[in-house]
Amino acid sequence: MKKVSFDEFGGPEVLQLVDAEAPHAGPGRIRIAVRAAGVNPVDWRIREGQVLGAHPTRLPSGVGLDAAGVVDEVGEGVDDVEVGDHVFGEGVDTYAEFAVLSAWARMPEGLTFEEAAGYPSVVETALRIIREVGVRPGQTLLVCGASGGVGSAVLQIARDRGIAVIGTAGAANQDYLRGLGAAATTYGPGWAERVRRLGRVDGALDLSGSGVIRELVELTGDARKVVSIADLTAPGLGVRFSGVAGSVPDALAEAVDLISRGLLHIPVDKAYTLAEAAAAHADSRAGHTRGRRVLVVRGDSRAVSVPAD
Repeated sequence: MKKVSFDEFGGPEVLQLVDAEAPHAGPGRIRIAVRAAGVNPVDWRIREGQVLGAHPTRLPSGVGLDAAGVVDEVGEGVDDVEVGDHVFGEGVDTYAEFAVLSAWARMPEGLTFEEAAGYPSVVETALRIIREVGVRPGQTLLVCGASGGVGSAVLQIARDRGIAVIGTAGAANQDYLRGLGAAATTYGPGWAERVRRLGRVDGALDLSGSGVIRELVELTGDARKVVSIADLTAPGLGVRFSGVAGSVPDALAEAVDLISRGLLHIPVDKAYTLAEAAAAHADSRAGHTRGRRVLVVRGDSRAVSVPAD
């Protein structure tokens, strides 16, 4: 099978498309024929060699956590899916033609493989950091870097829970944020004052790692009301860095519920082939994403009808 791998830490150029043996599903796992794989910032952070305790890396290493595809091998003890089912979920080395998943759910009706691949880690992260920041219904949450996958999910989930949202993003994504129910403003010089004019901030999330932690603490008045998923220096300012996933199966179940009820939609900003993984990483690192970036691993990313149980 074809697989994206790297032998040394570095820039996008270290990624290689190689021939590799297909993995197999051990106990409690499934293998899928991958149709699409999600591109997450954690992917390029691992590739760069950033120290992320939740994702220790041994070289050579594959890439990718999220994927959607067709079940083609079921491990011992798995009884909720069978060969041929269309699923999305989280595993390891998902930038490949076959991947083993440790958490999965059947794809909601009408979702394409490309769309589905963009949800697993994004929704888990969004649910986790909303919980950790502790903002309650009727309060206001500020989301810095709100137009990407996690930000898109946070805005929609928070609004569904009765939490008002303010989002920062580039000028081109202001209407996109407003369409998700946020009061929107641009980042750059004077951004904190622009946020103040939009109203009180009860909690804040840093999703971009663009050096805004001090301002977020000032806006909320308390470092304990700020959570970052992108700035490894945040703990030095008393701010929680959230990098360890909670229950992915629970997050997938909630994602299926929200998507099925029309309350969550994250658009695919751009799709790449496996051979274009380096370009996908470079674009992801540059930011300015509206929704998600994914790799299309095989053809046929059409919407599916989920078989009845």
